[in-house]
Amino acid sequence: MFPDYLPGPGGWTALGFYREAGQEVPVGFSKKTIGVDRVGINCAACHVSQVRRPGEAVPHIYLGGPGNTVDILGYQRFLFACASDPRFTSHHILKALAEVVDLPFLDRLQYRYMLIPATRKALLREKAQFAWTNTRPDWGRGRVDPFNPVKVAFLKVAVGDTIGNAEIPPIWNLDQRDEGKLALHWDGLNSDLTEVFLSSALGDGATLKSLPVHKLQELQDWAKTLKPPSFQALFEIDHTLAALGQPIFEQHCARCHRFGGEQTGKALPLTNEAWGEGLEGNPAGPLYTDPHRLGVWTPETLEAFAAYADDYAWDFKQFRPTVGYVNVPLDGLWIRAPYLHNGSVPYLTELLELPERRSQIFYRGHDVYDADRMGFVSEGPEAEHLGSRYDTSEPGNSNQGHLWGTHLSDTEKRLLLEYLKTL
Repeated sequence: MFPDYLPGPGGWTALGFYREAGQEVPVGFSKKTIGVDRVGINCAACHVSQVRRPGEAVPHIYLGGPGNTVDILGYQRFLFACASDPRFTSHHILKALAEVVDLPFLDRLQYRYMLIPATRKALLREKAQFAWTNTRPDWGRGRVDPFNPVKVAFLKVAVGDTIGNAEIPPIWNLDQRDEGKLALHWDGLNSDLTEVFLSSALGDGATLKSLPVHKLQELQDWAKTLKPPSFQALFEIDHTLAALGQPIFEQHCARCHRFGGEQTGKALPLTNEAWGEGLEGNPAGPLYTDPHRLGVWTPETLEAFAAYADDYAWDFKQFRPTVGYVNVPLDGLWIRAPYLHNGSVPYLTELLELPERRSQIFYRGHDVYDADRMGFVSEGPEAEHLGSRYDTSEPGNSNQGHLWGTHLSDTEKRLLLEYLKTL
């Protein structure tokens, strides 16, 4: 009924969702009958990656990867626009439904007098709750603000001027991140995997009463078996060069980014003084990594979240604010572009350059992969048409920081990149 509110043709695919042939709903959506048929999002709405080699028409789908193409805020705004349209009435919607399904008489009554009015009311209420997103940079494709919506909808805590926009993270190798081994979320605000799964379900629309705790445990156990996709399944690796790049990784990167590394999985302050002496290539000046994501977890939020589930057998006691971003392991690094916590660097080759040499404006959300630069194609007509514009000068979008590796020679960078393809 409302294709004019989509960013382009193609239905749900215009918002970056993948539609499998023969399936009624896109990947990331579930249909369940609770009185009537209901459709809602699930974890795969954000945690499925799409990758195409140049010239390919159909993408390769990888479960557990970051949703590089999906526009979650765009999807919500589409629904808000539909609900705000004067055609969103029982009369018009039932007329449209009659073209595709023959509803029984009692169902038509239920839709006319209960379901359609209630749906419109709920969407308009959520539109008001999300009004704060209009005053800061869009999330864009492949990014979400994971906690400000929870603060508004559940905790009744003001967003203020905080910006929580961040890259959607992958959820593979969770078995190596569980039991407090590594801090979770970009800012390391929790190391308890169960609490993270429970809070994520709330962010996806569950309520305390409807939260399927046992099902989420099953999902968590399954997710712990997920492994990252192999670069070599789609592209070639020069293993001779990769072998020469491994010692460079061990010398300059492993301390912070190898499983078991001294600083891996820790959230350390954004200033370089916190990183200590003895690390070759330690930047001489402050790191200037964009700090906005850290400001979301206020003391008021912490107190409200800790008390939120007091009447239940489970709770949220492990969340705490931190002072920096986590040194994440680099498993499946190739498919995790764009890089840094806010997705501000489109190619891995650019992350090894000083910030002034990185792209200042590019387009996120394309699924065609550039194997040489290690990132999704982020410029050109097709990327502009399919993607969302990313301006690093906007608040929360800075591409500053992570100066390690920028001092390496061109040859060393080439060897290191080839090794990183093997992770």
